Amino acid sequence: MNVLQYPLEQLIKVKNKRFEEALKILEEKKAKLKKEEEILLQKEKERDEVLAHKKEKLQQLRETLDKESSSAKIQQMKSYLEVVKEKLAVKEEAVKRQKTVVAQAEKEAEEAKKVVFLRQKDLEKLEMHKKEWIQEVRLCSEREEGLAQDEMGSVRYARQKQQKGKK
Repeated sequence: MNVLQYPLEQLIKVKNKRFEEALKILEEKKAKLKKEEEILLQKEKERDEVLAHKKEKLQQLRETLDKESSSAKIQQMKSYLEVVKEKLAVKEEAVKRQKTVVAQAEKEAEEAKKVVFLRQKDLEKLEMHKKEWIQEVRLCSEREEGLAQDEMGSVRYARQKQQKGKK
């Protein structure tokens, strides 16, 4: 049987390479997303620690006010509470920025997933075409073989008839 080369074999190799590159990019984007989410968790933890510290200092200020302590000590506590509020605001802003970064990383990962899906779809279409092409080539080959066998059978029959006629 004559072995034919699929005419789009090079295209399949290119599409397969693109698909593998898209998978690699997707893995990179997922890793980046995971890293950014871990950073977000760390920043949220730091913010929560500052928030707990603020609540603790507020409670301490209330207790001091209930005991009617000196006004200098109360002023000192209030000013320290303002510093803690500022620190909390900084931490909140850091968390907010990191959430934006995480959202962007999620968006990039989604885009990479879409690209992988499209590349896979292209590759599957080519593979289906290759299977259909192979079936079509096989069918044509079988027809040609059938015609050749019919022709050989006709020639053999004619020769046998001719030989019988000579005897």
